[in-house]
Amino acid sequence: MADKIRVGWFTFTCCEDSTIIFTELLNSYYRDWMKKIDFVHAKILRKDSYSELQPMDLAFVEGAITSDTQEVKLKKIREKSKKLVAIGACAVIGSPSNQRNFFNPKQHEQIQSILEKFKYKDKVLKLSDIVVVDENVPGCPMDEVGFLNILNKYINSQLVYPEP
Repeated sequence: MADKIRVGWFTFTCCEDSTIIFTELLNSYYRDWMKKIDFVHAKILRKDSYSELQPMDLAFVEGAITSDTQEVKLKKIREKSKKLVAIGACAVIGSPSNQRNFFNPKQHEQIQSILEKFKYKDKVLKLSDIVVVDENVPGCPMDEVGFLNILNKYINSQLVYPEP
């Protein structure tokens, strides 16, 4: 595995449209990617559970942050990854997940019980509000060409961890 980059794919608050695009891209690129990528975390690809977050060369993170729990997890992902890529509009600019950030007081009052029930933050945050983001792939869903360009950049850069 020493010649493979270690990759994680994570999703927070969003419609997961970029995850769907990512899995569709596997139809075309799976054989090539499996020679170059070790997916150390990707719930969409694995049915076994992860007991602990593994070190990664590259973390792709989709979605906005809406709770303290998500914020803590995002910070752990950042600590474990050499590079973090924000995937899709919610991760990059917070929208459309952040629509409630712009509610008037009456609208905010109407959703307050939901925010409390699910322990949501008062404001929805984009990833860069919390952690350093190295790259962005905008769009809703993500721009496929932009994603492929970034992935290929890191595949070709040989960002790898030494064998233990």
